[in-house]
Amino acid sequence: MKFTFFGLFFFLFISLTSAQKSEYIFTTISDSLKENANAVVRFDQTDITILSQRSMNAKNHRVVTVLNEKGIDAIQAYEFYDKSTSVKNIEAIIYDAFGKEIKRIKRKDFKDQSIVGGSTLFSDSRYIYLDYTPISYPFTVEFNSEVQTSSTAFIPSWMPLRGFYTSIEKASLNVICPLDLGFKKKEFQFSGFNIKKVLDTNTQLSYIATNILAQKKEDYCPSYKDLFPKVMMGLERFHLEGVDGTATNWTDFGKWYSEKILSGTTDLPDETKIKIKAIVGDEKDPVKKAKLVYDFVQKKSRYVSIQVGIGGWKPMLATDVDRLGYGDCKALTNYTKALLHAVDVPSYNTVLYGDTYKTNIESDFVSMQGNHMILSIPNGNHYIWLECTSQDDPFGYQGTFTDDRDVLIIKPEGGEIVRTKIYEDIGNTQQDKGTYTIDENGNFVGSISIVSAGSQYSSKARIETLQPTEKESHYKEYWDNISNLKLGKISFNNNKEKVQFVEDVQISAINYATISANKMIFTVDAFNQSAANVKRIRNRKNPFQIQRGYLDTDEIEINLPAGFVIEFLPSNFELKGKFGEYKTEIIKKENNKLLYKRSMFLNKGKYSNKEYDEYRLFMEQVSRNDNAKIILTKN
Repeated sequence: MKFTFFGLFFFLFISLTSAQKSEYIFTTISDSLKENANAVVRFDQTDITILSQRSMNAKNHRVVTVLNEKGIDAIQAYEFYDKSTSVKNIEAIIYDAFGKEIKRIKRKDFKDQSIVGGSTLFSDSRYIYLDYTPISYPFTVEFNSEVQTSSTAFIPSWMPLRGFYTSIEKASLNVICPLDLGFKKKEFQFSGFNIKKVLDTNTQLSYIATNILAQKKEDYCPSYKDLFPKVMMGLERFHLEGVDGTATNWTDFGKWYSEKILSGTTDLPDETKIKIKAIVGDEKDPVKKAKLVYDFVQKKSRYVSIQVGIGGWKPMLATDVDRLGYGDCKALTNYTKALLHAVDVPSYNTVLYGDTYKTNIESDFVSMQGNHMILSIPNGNHYIWLECTSQDDPFGYQGTFTDDRDVLIIKPEGGEIVRTKIYEDIGNTQQDKGTYTIDENGNFVGSISIVSAGSQYSSKARIETLQPTEKESHYKEYWDNISNLKLGKISFNNNKEKVQFVEDVQISAINYATISANKMIFTVDAFNQSAANVKRIRNRKNPFQIQRGYLDTDEIEINLPAGFVIEFLPSNFELKGKFGEYKTEIIKKENNKLLYKRSMFLNKGKYSNKEYDEYRLFMEQVSRNDNAKIILTKN
């Protein structure tokens, strides 16, 4: 019996371990890699083989242990494909915490869908992705894929660490390329990370990254793309959209793009040319013509979201956009360009990284870059920039999605790197003018006019499109310092000529002031208290960044309740430093009135981790003073 029991146990043990991957057992992960991590990349190998100018193969073997639900995004088990790119293989295996295989997922079990639902023009642009709902945590996903493409213009960047709260046991990159294609690379942010360059020749490149700890995301820190290691790669001789290309500088690259990719895409039906010429009429000024064309495009077309590079690089034909009334950023930009050309206004397709976080085209690395396209119109010594995907933006307004960054303008004579419009801090304004009354019971009734311009316009103008319940939520969050807030009449004036957005809002609140015995206490600054909650971060590691500065000015008339006198009034306050300037002033007026004035100016900039505490203290003083109280005594 003893022997039989032992034999049975041994058989079960062998059966169990044979179905396990011992290297994927959760407990084998070192404690240091689990610290601050939602997921651990156990293994991530990328093999890129460039066979010729018209053929590239990319294999990926990625193993990720997901520690909790916040780590799901680290799996990244997906691939894109289109007419020039095919997914040769894609599969996944799921393991439990003990490395036991619990599910195999073949290609047929992956989700496969168009990158734009309901759009027949983009039906060839698709992606395959793993859609797996875990039973428990932690679990491990082993993902394998192989992609073959004829497009060699865009070689994916290598980023072993692709986000915060993810650690890496081992990641590697291996690239093989023929000598005659002019392979090149650029390394970023290797310092402080355990990355070893194994091989670097004219035809081969290899890196290995090991034991990279999870990085916590700290408030105001730059994007992970500007903090973590990255390798950009490119070819001087490449292939794209059925066309060979050669480029060693931006001039040649832009000329090739204009002649080989954009050429032949801007033809329009004769009836559309007649229509747009009739709209422009006898207008001779190119800028005024462009405004009329932009207005026409905004009313006629709608945007479907596809990043440049995923839905191809060649815009769909202007005739198709004209017929269907929709397109992605490339299509709508190209359509607007075609209409402008019909009324003799020159314009250029412009490639850039579109995001509220400013990212530049790397000007010293000539290659396919960017994820978005806009239109530039020459106007004297500068350019007017048109966001052709928006049905709402004022003419020439860039907002926070394309402002203040290096972009590539594609001209027939060649490419040119140019900086887009910089919205200076002093021009990013919010001007508040209002009044409020406190009655003898401490209740509040007030009205305010808020005028926003510069980069602040883009964050405010969207309020106009919100549903009534969404508007209410917005203002209750904006004025969360006012308990029992009740909204009255709300009206907007979106002045697109001046690029100003005006909000006129009436509000009320019971028990705004606190009454105790014969005293009444309330916060002076009701309408624009600083919302910057700057957390204390001990031993901060990363630099911090203020992407955009601003200037807020407030002038509020306060009507005090009858039968009360002022016992305490906050002193006038002024604060100056490297981060900006802040000032408040309270002026006594007749008839139990006060005038409260406030200005807050913040400088944009990049600052070291050592300066963070100084910034926190600066904003803390602003917040404390914004919360200053008046004390009234009953007669």
